[in-house]
Amino acid sequence: MKLSSLFNSDKTILSFEVFPPKKTSPIETVYSTLAELKELNPAFISVTYGAGGNAADTTTCDIAAYIQRELGIPSAAHLTCVYSTKEGVLTQLQQFKERGVENILALRGDVNPEIPRLHEFEYASDLTKFIKENGDFHVSGACYPECHLEASSLAEDIKHLKIKVEAGAEHLMSQLFFDNNTFHRFREMADIAGINVPIEAGIMPVVNKKQIERMVSMCGASLPSKFAKMMQRYEHNPEALRDAGIAYAVDQIVDLISNGVDGIHLYTMNNPYVARKISEAVRSLL
Repeated sequence: MKLSSLFNSDKTILSFEVFPPKKTSPIETVYSTLAELKELNPAFISVTYGAGGNAADTTTCDIAAYIQRELGIPSAAHLTCVYSTKEGVLTQLQQFKERGVENILALRGDVNPEIPRLHEFEYASDLTKFIKENGDFHVSGACYPECHLEASSLAEDIKHLKIKVEAGAEHLMSQLFFDNNTFHRFREMADIAGINVPIEAGIMPVVNKKQIERMVSMCGASLPSKFAKMMQRYEHNPEALRDAGIAYAVDQIVDLISNGVDGIHLYTMNNPYVARKISEAVRSLL
């Protein structure tokens, strides 16, 4: 099932993101997580990609195919291009096709300053266009409510986002954020720019302080004073921080749904307990 068919009503959808196990762990270790997530009836599950452009690594494809085949849930496979060749991407597209994976989240990917990048794809929009030209896939894209770290302004970033949509992105998933006002402002600017594809809000519940600090440093998300005080108060009490983080995420989601958001994409961090608590808290709103 292509993701575009999920956004044909006025209801807000709830989807999840999972990541493959570490290379030292067997792929089966993620299956128990997926079995628990299935019980929560997500609209779809996306699978992250960390193979560094290695077309021989089929882990993301394998998990995405498993989600569809064994769990009966639509899946979306992440695909990055910063270290990819066109030949390598074609190989991966063929793998997706053979395994029945119809949905791809096209990303540039993080740049490692210690690894020389390839330049066959400069931007995610280039990858998006290439995928649409070489297969019958639904292509999603990423967006940044607080502006991409490399963009000079949010207005400039939205111009690039429109190019991505014009290249074939049919649905957008946002980077994590902790201040809903930033997302509401971003969505208004996207509407003004003529970006009319569904936009899901990316929500990451706090699990531990170090994890969230690492993610924030990577994506540049700001921390509202309310959120910072919560982390400071409970940083030495892991269980309390987890529960406070769940409550904070639920509060965000209630506001987003009340404002008519197209979807919530929950970054589960492969933690079924957190996903369950949040899903149960907002189930009646969806």
